[in-house]
Amino acid sequence: MSIPGGMPPASRDLAGYGRTPPDPRWPDGARLALSFVVNVEEGAELSIASGDERNEAVPETRQLVEGHPDPCMETHFAYGSRVALWRVMDLLDGYGVKATFSCCGRAVAVTPALAAAPAAGGHEVSAHGWRWESHAGMQEATERAVIAQTVAVLAAQAGTRPVGWHTKSASSVNTRRLLVEEGGFLYDSDAYDDDLPRLVEVAGRPHVVLPYAFDTNDMRFAPGQGFVQPSDFSDYCIGAFDWLMREARSSPKMMSVGLHLRTIGRPGRIRGLELLLDYVTRQPGVWIARRRDIAAHWRALSGLPA
Repeated sequence: MSIPGGMPPASRDLAGYGRTPPDPRWPDGARLALSFVVNVEEGAELSIASGDERNEAVPETRQLVEGHPDPCMETHFAYGSRVALWRVMDLLDGYGVKATFSCCGRAVAVTPALAAAPAAGGHEVSAHGWRWESHAGMQEATERAVIAQTVAVLAAQAGTRPVGWHTKSASSVNTRRLLVEEGGFLYDSDAYDDDLPRLVEVAGRPHVVLPYAFDTNDMRFAPGQGFVQPSDFSDYCIGAFDWLMREARSSPKMMSVGLHLRTIGRPGRIRGLELLLDYVTRQPGVWIARRRDIAAHWRALSGLPA
């Protein structure tokens, strides 16, 4: 009897660093590199009113309006750009924390402040695609154009081009190669499989992969995802932080915290971010850094230019 299916491709590394992870030698002897990522998607969500093929169906209401514009869904997203951007930035600035604002190109094209304001505040502006969509199955020529347009718009509004990329959920089989071929990216975050970065070779060039996380992420405030009270978010993230700090006594680690303007920026949830910031900024041995700085540091460990 034949066994169904085959084997994972040889290119898929399921073993990772194993028992011998590298020493990242974080600056000033830090045991943990902590990255806050603010996802900026307002105006980039799929919307028939924006000329897209369908409406978004995910946030808050979990409904799909088919064949007609959905102004209800649009206003859920608009809260992020109209109100929450400033609330989240004020809170980060109050703790002296610099984050990575992962911006969709179309969101910034329609509301330039979404990139211009974080950049002016010393935060990183990285790329999160043109629309807020998966790239799985996207034609190569289309994806190449999407990357180019996203870079152009973010560079124009932030004052410097993005050096990092993160696709909404699934990337295509070509995404990482296209980013490397574009020539200006130091890293991507299209991975969820480790507590440390890694250097990979793509199209004959070195490229940093900075893993991201969906658990230490405010997306779990969505209906049925586990977070209800603001302390649900802070308690979970602090638990992850404490565990990694314990392991980091012998093997330094990296941690990512994912945020979304329209989600954590709501007045009933923002306290969760405040509690987390208040805790982590009082702990010794933590390097709170933008992702571009972590990627540059990782490249420097290998003798590569930042």
